Amino acid sequence: MTDSNLVNWPELFQEQALTAQDERLRAFYEQGTVAGDTPLSDVPFVALDFETTGLNAGSDEIISIGLVPFDLNRIRLREARHWLLKPRRAMKDESIVIHGITHTELSDAPDLNRILEQVLEAIAGRIVVVHYRYIEREFLDAALKRRISEGICFPMVDTMELEAMLYRRGVGQLMKRLIGCKPESIRLGDSRSRYNLPHYGQHHALTDAIATAELLQAQILHRYSHITPLKEIWI
Repeated sequence: MTDSNLVNWPELFQEQALTAQDERLRAFYEQGTVAGDTPLSDVPFVALDFETTGLNAGSDEIISIGLVPFDLNRIRLREARHWLLKPRRAMKDESIVIHGITHTELSDAPDLNRILEQVLEAIAGRIVVVHYRYIEREFLDAALKRRISEGICFPMVDTMELEAMLYRRGVGQLMKRLIGCKPESIRLGDSRSRYNLPHYGQHHALTDAIATAELLQAQILHRYSHITPLKEIWI
């Protein structure tokens, strides 16, 4: 499906474990990752969501992290985590309107570097699941480069991309656009509604992580199989 199939992720993790300088990052890579031919029923997932000061990973900062481990049968809410983080750059007013996190709430929050070990331990050995690929991996990579002079890489599943494959790709969708039909929304809430999942408030990192986990479970149930190999859906 994507260029992730050109990457031998287990081998790459072994190489990174030997070269990573930061011990927290090295421990993350030493946990390894799931092979692409693993059936989806055997994959340990973790849904991950960030709230940020903007959309540019090079200049904006992570201010909230939410995550929840899950598999095809169960979402482990007792193991869910949520952190508020103090950014190194000022928040934009427009971002505050979106996520509702204020300067006051972040005044005593830690820097990402202080809770990095906990974050990496929570996602280590699991396949990260997001809704919109260009936030979590890129922002975490950029944030680590600024703090420890080392980036991070890992395979992911993007629930937005799975919806795009159905509702934004192919000749049929092109024809619809040519005759003026409005494309289906692939935003998180609208995607969930197609699977009759309940409405949740958006732009809270933990709530969105839970919503993303539920969405992937529904997508696999309706469109894939428990024996589908992971490489069919990862990026």
